[in-house]
Amino acid sequence: QVQLVESGGGLMQAGGSLRLSCAASGRTFSNYAMGWFRQAPGKEREFVAAINWSGNSTYYADPVKGRFTISRDNAKNTVYLQMNSLKPEDTAVYYCAARNKWSLSYYLNEYVYWGQGTQVTVSS
Repeated sequence: QVQLVESGGGLMQAGGSLRLSCAASGRTFSNYAMGWFRQAPGKEREFVAAINWSGNSTYYADPVKGRFTISRDNAKNTVYLQMNSLKPEDTAVYYCAARNKWSLSYYLNEYVYWGQGTQVTVSS
């Protein structure tokens, strides 16, 4: 079992930056690829970014490519999402998730552990 707790969300003006953190506890963090997903009101949960177990492979959804950066610190059992040049359409609840494989994935149903989410609101 892996417990995930997100933090760092909040209200930001368009063009600003936020950094989300996801602290993991339970099993060995480095055994898991990690992902960030988001869900806007009235929409399905969608993939944002993913990182493999070591951090040397990442993948991004097109809407965030070049603006968001996913990273991890296995010594701290934490994965991060640095969000720059925020847009109103980035407004959503952001979830981190753990996949019990070393390789990353952008498929929501391949992640087995989920955090409770953190709200990000971007005003225009």
